Amino acid sequence: MEPTHGIILDDRIRGIPPGISELDSLDVARMGWHPAEALMPLPVLTMDEAAYTFNRDAMMNYVRHAGVDIAPHAKTPMSPDLARDLVDKGAWASTVADLRQATVMARAGLRRLILANETGGHAGAGRLQGFAAAYPNTELYIFVDSVAGVDALAEAWRAAPALPPLAVLLDIGSGRSGTRTIQQAEGLADAVQACGGRLYLAGIGAYEGNTIQPDASVTECTLDELITRIAGIFTRLRLRLGSKPELILTVGGSLLFERIVDRLVPVVRADGQARLVLRSGAIFFYDHGICQRFLHGGGTAFVPALRLWAEVLSRPEPWLVICGLGMRDASFDQGFPVVLQLHRGGRPLPGTVPMPAVTKLNDQHCFLEVSKISDIAVGDIVEFGVTHACTTIDRYKVIYGLDNKGRVRHAFPTFFG
Repeated sequence: MEPTHGIILDDRIRGIPPGISELDSLDVARMGWHPAEALMPLPVLTMDEAAYTFNRDAMMNYVRHAGVDIAPHAKTPMSPDLARDLVDKGAWASTVADLRQATVMARAGLRRLILANETGGHAGAGRLQGFAAAYPNTELYIFVDSVAGVDALAEAWRAAPALPPLAVLLDIGSGRSGTRTIQQAEGLADAVQACGGRLYLAGIGAYEGNTIQPDASVTECTLDELITRIAGIFTRLRLRLGSKPELILTVGGSLLFERIVDRLVPVVRADGQARLVLRSGAIFFYDHGICQRFLHGGGTAFVPALRLWAEVLSRPEPWLVICGLGMRDASFDQGFPVVLQLHRGGRPLPGTVPMPAVTKLNDQHCFLEVSKISDIAVGDIVEFGVTHACTTIDRYKVIYGLDNKGRVRHAFPTFFG
């Protein structure tokens, strides 16, 4: 796993020490930085490369043995280097959520993209047509869930006859975008087939994450309804198109993928000319929050790969510690960051039981509740686990990859816009 395109780093970027005005990200390993040794300005985000590699290999082994494919969602890290690494290790494609993300990945040379979202009306369709013209070597699949959206895409593609037909996936929804009934999906398929060949039906797309509810029985019921509807629409689509074309059935998310595989692999195998493509992306980073709460493993173990590092700034009360980490630095939509380890003088601080707990975040401050007898002090470095990878990484222009000694080995640029 090596970055292939460097960027110039300077001290305006998180983690780069003051006075460094030009450092090629490909040369970052020679600096020998460790986030607990106080040279890197904090807060900073790091990725344990061994943990990421373990997760990557575990997931790739899982999909291979399950007989399915994966197009990992690139929106989690928005790092072309990591997206390319996953493709190099066997991913069928990369998934993006909008046109700008597609452009980032296409510019980096990733050639097969699932745009797992609708593009809107005529303006959005026109921009997508511009993307297809600018990146003619990109194999693109786009979600649709309305006749208006289909008509807009068809008009844009009719205006560019040199472009090959656009592959569309019928979006089957639950709680978010997507058709809600088999009849709606049939009407959408009619609209695609009435486009004079400028669009073609490539299969079905869905997202099961919105079926998750606080009540597990409700989740099971809603998920079962969605899967049943997906299977029914897939069967009708095959009858409509005949036995020849390969159809894609893609379902995305990192929390319920094993249940999706259990239920939809038999559908794909019975068809014989279909491909089940997962779009799980956050799974490669895992976390100390949403993944641990909802992903039950099924024999596949994953480990959290991301860490946030912050310095203790103040201990204004015996039971209160303030760290330089806040809502601008860490996710909090799935819970506060989790304290994993304290460091002093570049070394782990042993014997901290119980670990401090995060009770509140301000924009730039993290409130830790500590034992009155804890010796945590100003200047100590706190290593945190994140609770949601997607809404943490987007705060950082660089993910620093750490080696097995905790030192910065790579810098993976991100492109969140």
